[in-house]
Amino acid sequence: MPLAVSSPLAAGADLASRIDAALPQTQCQRCGFADCAGYAQAVARGEAPINRCPPGGDQGVARLAVLTGQPIIALDPAHGLEGSRSVAVIDEDWCIGCTLCIKACPTDAILGLNKRMHTVIPEHCTGCELCVPACPVDCIRMENASGQASGWAAWSVQQADQARNRYHLRSQRLAREDEKQAVPQPAGAAPESSAKPAPDAKQAAIAAALARARAQRATAA
Repeated sequence: MPLAVSSPLAAGADLASRIDAALPQTQCQRCGFADCAGYAQAVARGEAPINRCPPGGDQGVARLAVLTGQPIIALDPAHGLEGSRSVAVIDEDWCIGCTLCIKACPTDAILGLNKRMHTVIPEHCTGCELCVPACPVDCIRMENASGQASGWAAWSVQQADQARNRYHLRSQRLAREDEKQAVPQPAGAAPESSAKPAPDAKQAAIAAALARARAQRATAA
């Protein structure tokens, strides 16, 4: 039986997958790509250098060097510096409930309703900082969540896997919503409102989550 030979396309996809698995999955876009997978694919194709992931730090560069066979190089400061893992915190006294941070969060780590206070679920936050510039009232700050540890030393494989899974789930949800909006309406049908109120059960679940988050924050303080 002849041996199966992998095509260059398949080999490239496998390398991109392994590179993606070596990234901390912050989805922060500091590398210049839309997400970690996009950066991994560009590195696999030789279209991007291996030193553009500040959250991964120097150890991250070393990991990509091993995978790609390239020499280890210094982290590119133009894309950011290695630092501790951080989480976003919303000042509830200033939050106006605009939902812009919710839309910006790549892992659905922010809960809240329109014109209601929002809060961050710390264990789901990757510290990407994308919510900070999205906030029109500057009520979001980043707090150190890893002490002196930085780069990959501040992360675990489990945290990266969870972040990747949450990002994929969010992407799938947004794709379904786009498909639903793209479905043509029957002739004469009234257009659906884009401002439908959330079901009571969903509102109750979010309110309960907000209450738990506030209680946890008060206990930590």
